[in-house]
Amino acid sequence: MDLRQLEYFVAVAEEQNFTRAAERVHISQSGVSAQIRQLERELGAELFDRSARTATLTVAGKAALEHARAALAAAGAVGQAVGEVADLIRGRLTVGMVIGCTITPLFDALSVFHRAHPGVEISLLEDNSDRLVEGVRSSALDLALVGTATATPDGLEALTIISERLVVAVPAGHVLAKQRQVALRDVVAHPIVCMPPGTGLRTVFDRACAAQGLRPAIALQASAADAIADLAARGLGVAILSASMAASHHGRLTYRTIDDVETPALLALIWRSTHAPAVRELLVHSRRAFGSTAPPAGRPSH
Repeated sequence: MDLRQLEYFVAVAEEQNFTRAAERVHISQSGVSAQIRQLERELGAELFDRSARTATLTVAGKAALEHARAALAAAGAVGQAVGEVADLIRGRLTVGMVIGCTITPLFDALSVFHRAHPGVEISLLEDNSDRLVEGVRSSALDLALVGTATATPDGLEALTIISERLVVAVPAGHVLAKQRQVALRDVVAHPIVCMPPGTGLRTVFDRACAAQGLRPAIALQASAADAIADLAARGLGVAILSASMAASHHGRLTYRTIDDVETPALLALIWRSTHAPAVRELLVHSRRAFGSTAPPAGRPSH
């Protein structure tokens, strides 16, 4: 057995499809199938059930999967360790970013890192915050920019980028626009437009409602702050946003801080404690980028 066979095995297991796995590892489907068959012969057991349209792991395949991943990770660590000693950083870096986010300091950090270490392949993936957190925990992602309701998610390290109170944003003629102070109970008396579950901002809102025994009527959901603001501006509900998100729509919407929701929505860069040189180096560039450049108002999607 060799590392190439293990790579193909993991690819098929994760994609649950030989064709997609072949595209992922950049060889023909027949080549992947042949290598998997050879690996099965060497192990003396079938790794996949091929009777259905999807390739599902057999009991033996499930038993082998984590060991195969560990072997590939160990092989990658050997290359990184040698590269570090030789003052080179190579390999692959997978970065997650919350959907709809355009926080340019992250892009600046990636750009500087890429120029300094062109031998590192960078992947950038978008998803909702909950799945990104789990991706970092499982090592599927090296680090991620997420919206969160807690400063440091359990088991991870974090750099807080933005910390803001929740606001309600409404058209100028709305009854809430005429109130100088707004409580959560006032807000949930109206249809709500907000981000979907799995986002940090929604988590803060849901927890605040639960703490007060309130049941909001979620009329519409959108992943981007601009879409939420547009829907609220058209009278389809009151928008739940952070202060900077609402501020960029000041001409169309009036916003009020929700006085009795003190827990802020956070935007944070998260990662696992690691000795991987590429991750450590990107963190250096990220701290510099976020420390010297304020995120543009209204653009983050928590």
